[in-house]
Amino acid sequence: MTRLMTAFFLSGFGALLCQIVWQRMLGVFAGSDTISAALVVGAFLTGLGLGSIIGAKWADRLSPRAALLGFALCEAGVAGFALLSKPILYDLIAMRLSAQVSSAPATFALCFAALVVPTTLMGASLPFLARAIATSLDTVAERIGALYGMNTLGAGLGALLGGWLIVGKLGFPGALGLAAGLDLLAAALALTLLRATPATAPAPPARAAATGAAAPFGGLPLWCVLVFLSGYVIVALEIVWVRVLGQFGQYHAYLFPTVLGVFLLADGAGMALAARMVRRLSDPRPAFFLTQGLGFVLGAALLGALWLAIGLPPLRDWMGADFDRFGGREVALSTAIIVLVVAPPSFVIGMTFPFVQRAVQQDLASVGARVGWVQLANILGNAAGSLLTGLVTFHLLGTAGTMTLLAVLSLLLLLFWLAQSRAARAPMLALAAATAAIALLTPANAAFWRRMHGVTGPTFATWGEDRSGVVLYRERATLPGREDGRFFIMGHGQGFVPFLDTHILLGMLGPVLHPAPRRVLAIGIGSGGTPYGATFNPRTEEVRAIELVGPVLDSLRAIARERPDGPVAALLDDRRVTLEYGDGRRALTRGEGLYDVIEADAIRPQSSHSGLLYSAEFLQQVRARLAPGGLYVQWAPTWRVVDTFAAAFPHAVLLTPVNVMIGSDRPIPLDQPALLDRLRAPDATAFARRGNPASTDLAKLVEGPVTAWTPATPRVAPPLTDMFPRDEFFLNHTHLDSWRPRDAPR
Repeated sequence: MTRLMTAFFLSGFGALLCQIVWQRMLGVFAGSDTISAALVVGAFLTGLGLGSIIGAKWADRLSPRAALLGFALCEAGVAGFALLSKPILYDLIAMRLSAQVSSAPATFALCFAALVVPTTLMGASLPFLARAIATSLDTVAERIGALYGMNTLGAGLGALLGGWLIVGKLGFPGALGLAAGLDLLAAALALTLLRATPATAPAPPARAAATGAAAPFGGLPLWCVLVFLSGYVIVALEIVWVRVLGQFGQYHAYLFPTVLGVFLLADGAGMALAARMVRRLSDPRPAFFLTQGLGFVLGAALLGALWLAIGLPPLRDWMGADFDRFGGREVALSTAIIVLVVAPPSFVIGMTFPFVQRAVQQDLASVGARVGWVQLANILGNAAGSLLTGLVTFHLLGTAGTMTLLAVLSLLLLLFWLAQSRAARAPMLALAAATAAIALLTPANAAFWRRMHGVTGPTFATWGEDRSGVVLYRERATLPGREDGRFFIMGHGQGFVPFLDTHILLGMLGPVLHPAPRRVLAIGIGSGGTPYGATFNPRTEEVRAIELVGPVLDSLRAIARERPDGPVAALLDDRRVTLEYGDGRRALTRGEGLYDVIEADAIRPQSSHSGLLYSAEFLQQVRARLAPGGLYVQWAPTWRVVDTFAAAFPHAVLLTPVNVMIGSDRPIPLDQPALLDRLRAPDATAFARRGNPASTDLAKLVEGPVTAWTPATPRVAPPLTDMFPRDEFFLNHTHLDSWRPRDAPR
């Protein structure tokens, strides 16, 4: 049993590494927006569900030895696909087929086709292993619970080490190689037990197994429904945790693996504890409903405590929305908060799995089938919780409304038990009352997000939330008679109104330097400063700006209505400007036409998925959409960005001190003294002051030394790629935030 538990632990570790990398690879193909990410998750979970069905159908027809061999073959198959993942998922699907597939059904179908083999094998592994270890009806629930707990612990450790260490040090292909090795080791450990495992087939299911006499705790269909609802609630709660804690921790690359890892580790620990308790339970039903209800109440209460604490010192002073939270102290504190908020409810809800197995396992001959069907119900609940929360309830109800919905579902589960039995009635009533209070007392979305972003007093603020994310704009008095506002997108301060000079300049540079900038594409809108800057040249006929987070556009319209004489209103009133919601990188690969200027108001390099906008592959896609002589303009926050940019373009320049790169396939028409004079011209000064009345001299941002690259200039290999976004994993790579001399090691 110890070797099998070790094997299943390694299997869970490898599976999570694969999931992290596969989702990133297919995200390049499907896009980084929420809908595309949901399609990839849906395809992954569909494959797991298919594997559960196959396992449920076949496991009990096999002898324990054959079932163990089936498990080993599943692990070997997953390892083989892990080694082939990059050429299939990235080289073929993400890079070659992305331009040919645009509809959501086609995207889902291709993602499912790409993942169906390995995910089916993953889904079938538990029913096969359950069949192999089922030797006594008295211990089967305990052994299955312990096995699945070890698998979940392995998955949690895989998420934590994968997100914090392995991917950042080895890159995505290296992580897949390690996952393949772990899966092969799991298969080898299982094979060492093959001779000692019985070779006789189990007896056919007893007729009594289908009768009520063999189901004293309720039939399998009832438990599948309960497990579905339980799976829905816990995964929906996990999605809420990611959204709220992401705002709190600024969505750095380590945040989601931390939430997922803590969730899985606590969940697995809960399973391990309950597996030791389950044999002593004469009736597992009260324990299931109590742990399910208590888990939700704990989760909601801890989220509420965080919401209250963020508006008070010391959290307000250390982790408020106005502060960057990428420093060591802030990352450590946000990680500790994740553990405090996520671990207790996950531990309690994890205990439900062994209790369910105790309730449904009434016949040794059908162990594999029952494990498979319960697992399928759990996967379907997980899929529903993930997809419906991420795509529907966030969009229609917001985060607070989603919590209210989960409270109602949890209350219905408790009321169902109270209507069936008087066992454990007092604690059930207490949990039902607490759940009802949560449903009634959860604040409205506006109040929830205003407090999270430090909005106090009667100041003007506007916010928006949908499936793509959360946006809040907040004004504060900075000078008598003047209100300055800050724009927050997914927990990041992403700009100001009036606009920052750097954002205005970033938008102006391309249209100023290009001799005929008719068509301009801006990737990222933020507070609007960069698209505004792109409107400076009267010869520009079209400015198309694309934003990944939809509520940004609604918030800009609200600001324009409130401040009709402000710079945001000027941007929206310009007939040349089109602002649209979408994935900028996907627009490059699937759109038509060429642009004279492309600009990227890119997110901070420490942010999750930022690597997709700084990679060598992205820059090649930008080059493909530039007209001959076209210019690409991008902020360069690190030397790795500079080196990657210079490797992508035959001609490039670095302007300082603002640190902006400009690239082209032809010599760049840069005359620095002429550029400085142009930026100091009266019309340029007036334009800048319309965007920011405090603007004095844009030229000072680019009057420093200029570095230029020509085709004859030596380059280094691009350090930032889709498969190894080093800057995104900033804790694994030093000197991210400081600019160093060019001769310093990089």
